[in-house]
Amino acid sequence: MITFAFWNNNTVNKMKDFVKMVLAVLCGFFILWILGFILMIGMIGSAALSGGSKTVLPREGVLDINYDDFVLAEQSGEQMPDVMSLYSGSGTATVGLWDAIQAIRTAAGDPGIKYILLRGDSTPGSTADLEEFRAALSAFRESGKPVVAYMENAGNGNYYLNSVADKIYMMSDHGGMSRLIGMSGQLMFLKDLMDKLGVNYQLIRHGKYKSAGEMYTKNAPSEENLEQNRVMVQSIWKNFSTVMAESRGLTPEAFNELIDGLKLNFPEDFRDAGLVDSLVTHEALVQRLCDLAVVEKKEDLHLVSFSDYVSAKKTPSKPSSVKNAVAILYADGEIKDGDEASDIAGDRFVRIIDKIRKDENVKVVVLRVNSPGGSVVASSKIKAALDLLKAEKPVVASYGNYAASGGYWISNGCERIFSDATTLTGSIGVFGLIPEFSKTAKNVAHVNMVSVPSNRHSDMFSLMRPFDSEELAYLQANIEDTYSTFVNMVAESRGMTPEAVDEIAQGRVWAGSDAIGIGLVDQIGTLQDAVNYAADLAGYVSDTDYTVKAYPQPLTPMEQFYEMIGQSKRDKSILAGTPFEALGKTLQSLNANDPVQIYAALPYTIEIR
Repeated sequence: MITFAFWNNNTVNKMKDFVKMVLAVLCGFFILWILGFILMIGMIGSAALSGGSKTVLPREGVLDINYDDFVLAEQSGEQMPDVMSLYSGSGTATVGLWDAIQAIRTAAGDPGIKYILLRGDSTPGSTADLEEFRAALSAFRESGKPVVAYMENAGNGNYYLNSVADKIYMMSDHGGMSRLIGMSGQLMFLKDLMDKLGVNYQLIRHGKYKSAGEMYTKNAPSEENLEQNRVMVQSIWKNFSTVMAESRGLTPEAFNELIDGLKLNFPEDFRDAGLVDSLVTHEALVQRLCDLAVVEKKEDLHLVSFSDYVSAKKTPSKPSSVKNAVAILYADGEIKDGDEASDIAGDRFVRIIDKIRKDENVKVVVLRVNSPGGSVVASSKIKAALDLLKAEKPVVASYGNYAASGGYWISNGCERIFSDATTLTGSIGVFGLIPEFSKTAKNVAHVNMVSVPSNRHSDMFSLMRPFDSEELAYLQANIEDTYSTFVNMVAESRGMTPEAVDEIAQGRVWAGSDAIGIGLVDQIGTLQDAVNYAADLAGYVSDTDYTVKAYPQPLTPMEQFYEMIGQSKRDKSILAGTPFEALGKTLQSLNANDPVQIYAALPYTIEIR
């Protein structure tokens, strides 16, 4: 068949307009691509320039630790600059905890650093980060150099750090808001919402304290869940409040009486209670800082940015051929299946462990755990690889903010376990949380789903019907077997009976200060303490006898750029900064994992403000 097309002037004009529009769109895309490419080159070039040049510091000055200018992370990496900060000159630096502590140790012996100034209203890290950072500040003060603090608004985090100082000054003007009111946690329950949506979450677990699934299956906490949260929050606050009180010559009881009575509202309240030494104006503060630095004018008072000092004093990477190395293996993030560059991806992490095992220059390993757990399959893979490593080299564990569930699974067999007092650990328990959407499909979406199985239970994981009694028993048997494996593993590695482990397990989460009394950890100590212990095991006499090698290697700016493009899941949630931020993180985590899976995971995160 031959088709003839007849074109009139109107049709031709429309075609011309269409072609113009297409060309305009193509040109727009091309221009955006060019601009994006130029921007990418600029960002990478800026990162390369900043990484290749040393920060120039004044000959002498004051180490200015402003909490508003940096955040503490487990591991330092090459920072890909923020696009806006390139133009504004602003931005918050990310400083690895190890590098931060080493910088403070260096400053103690640096004749150019006269003293440390602490200031800012933010909280630069979570509980364990602050605990280790404060220990480093205390060691600096013990070296004979003073620490001075200034604050405009008091909060749990910044006052905890400031309480280490020789002198604490506070803004004399009113207008600030005290947030030194103690700690609290919020538990969120979604069953009513899930019922509205027709979603039925089926929880299979072992451990009366294993509360991860309760968020979706209950509208209020179980007694066990409420109990463990109450004890946990009180333990963390006890560690914080005792340190703050004793630093200011108060008893913990007197300090908490001030908190409970809301007696710390105005600057005068802090002064009268002895929590600050003096109320000052900005001008008076500058003069006191000048006097302490023995300079006459504020122009001669050189404040050295902490992040700049860390960058300038960071020990250069030694050649791979260097002998006598202590490896710090960072297990930071959720334990996941697969090979992703982020978090603790099982397959990727096994390869890293194998690399360390084969490195003849690494004599001893510190496993730094900061993980709430995750996939049991990935945890098992990592544990097996670590067992091979331990057969050849000593492995010491250091716990950060979390070493719970899967995080404890992979690390409980280490030669010695160091934990911060505020670490959340234990959570020896497992669960499966599998949703089914039959009511959602029928009553909400008005879709009728019909299953055509080959066998009686072929569609049990279709997520479109609830489990029957046989299927629930089948899944429960798997959970019980995994729990038994977990308990026996801990019993063998910690020198306990399975019955004794089961008594403190059941999915219960413990603060580090409580975990030491029940045998889950060996010693309250920092990452520095763990490295020192590991160096002793290797026979090193002083810091100069060895170097520290970090694994895994941080992503380069180019790798970070490609990851940023390819992983939109890292975009900031619209729930960020609201009471529902934790909900967004939890839903994101569940969405990223196979719903038909067994987890050894902590049900929540804790942040200090």
